Amino acid sequence: MTQTMPPTPSSTSPSAPPASESLNTPHMRRILTSSFVGSAIEYYDFLLYATAAALVFNKVFFVNLDPVWATFASFGTLAAGYLARPVGGAIFGHYGDRLGRKKMLVLSMLLMGFATTAMGLLPTTAAIGMAAPALLITLRVIQGIAVGGEWGGAMLIALEQAPGGKRGFAASFANMGAPAGATLATLAMSAATLLPEDQFLSWGWRIPFLISAVLVVIALVIRLKISESPLFQQFEHEADRRRMPILDVFTQYPRQLGLGVLAGIAQFTMAGMVTVWAVSEAVALGADKTGVLNAKAIAAAGMLIATIVSARLCDRFGRRRIMLFGISAGIIAAYPILMLVQTGTVAGYATAVILGQVIQGFMFGPLGAFIAEMFPTRVRYTGSSIAYQASSTIGAGFTPMLAAGILAATSGIAVLGGLWMAVLGVCALAVIFAPEGHRRELADIR
Repeated sequence: MTQTMPPTPSSTSPSAPPASESLNTPHMRRILTSSFVGSAIEYYDFLLYATAAALVFNKVFFVNLDPVWATFASFGTLAAGYLARPVGGAIFGHYGDRLGRKKMLVLSMLLMGFATTAMGLLPTTAAIGMAAPALLITLRVIQGIAVGGEWGGAMLIALEQAPGGKRGFAASFANMGAPAGATLATLAMSAATLLPEDQFLSWGWRIPFLISAVLVVIALVIRLKISESPLFQQFEHEADRRRMPILDVFTQYPRQLGLGVLAGIAQFTMAGMVTVWAVSEAVALGADKTGVLNAKAIAAAGMLIATIVSARLCDRFGRRRIMLFGISAGIIAAYPILMLVQTGTVAGYATAVILGQVIQGFMFGPLGAFIAEMFPTRVRYTGSSIAYQASSTIGAGFTPMLAAGILAATSGIAVLGGLWMAVLGVCALAVIFAPEGHRRELADIR
């Protein structure tokens, strides 16, 4: 009796397009549009909270605390969302590797839209007491879980359908969504700050959060029209044997996971310093908050351009070289950025944030492909998501809070700058020792 065997994955199958194929086909344009737009809206929601944490929540939800500790508590709730991101990555990665990328992308979008819209409707501490910050933290955790599942799915559904020689650029469309979403979030909050202070703190800050409901509907319409990753479908017959992809990642790929986390921390540390902590610091030192937010929006646009350029370059020169260039630039720029922020002027902050975000873009562009190419298809969603989201938790989730604490304890930037440079140095070593996969076929990675 002849037994029919499942198809053997092959790099020559239709699901592994040759490098000569173009991204400019109707199918790939839909995929890349979905990856970018969905990611941009998710990050609009997630990063809108970061701006509100720096400008609003300390005055609305932590009114009974000393101003310094209110800011610290506000950044603490910001960190709660980042703590939830690896949990979201593990949950969505597990089911994404078993059930498919598309289903998880739709679910993550619905969760994020619910949490962000609910924040816009949340009563203040003055209205409902301590239930307000408790609900705020709960909604922030839901945001973290949702965005934890978003990035891996959006990145992989593009990466796994892209021609081999253009994978880095295709994967970066999910990354491009972050600065695009940050730009939209910052502009929305900046427009709200044009209101008189009492109206801004009373209801104006809520409008950008409520806009999320409309944006999520737009993203869902686009996302529901895309197809599942053929490379996932090629391995779908193994789903019953992939009962716990998370265990496979930790037991079979711990080195790749650890190196992926360390590599990602570099750009997230830069993000936490220049787009969250520095906003609060510059405004506290006297810079006009609307001017600071406008500068931040311009810087996010600069990061978007740098992300596109670096993603293009990483397909030609490899992921490692481009990421090391960005990290090295970050080490050199650490002290100048801190000194510029300490001027307490819009011009000083603008120079710092534009410099920092452009440097961050050169770390960010290759990052999606760099991490994803460490893992085989059967655990790629899980491994990539956990590595990326853990690095975001460590790098961006705690950086603003730690930076504020270190500066308060030392009354100067010397220690803060030295620690920042040391962190980036460790990240550079991780990139050096991590495997380079840009010339390998995804189906051949084991």
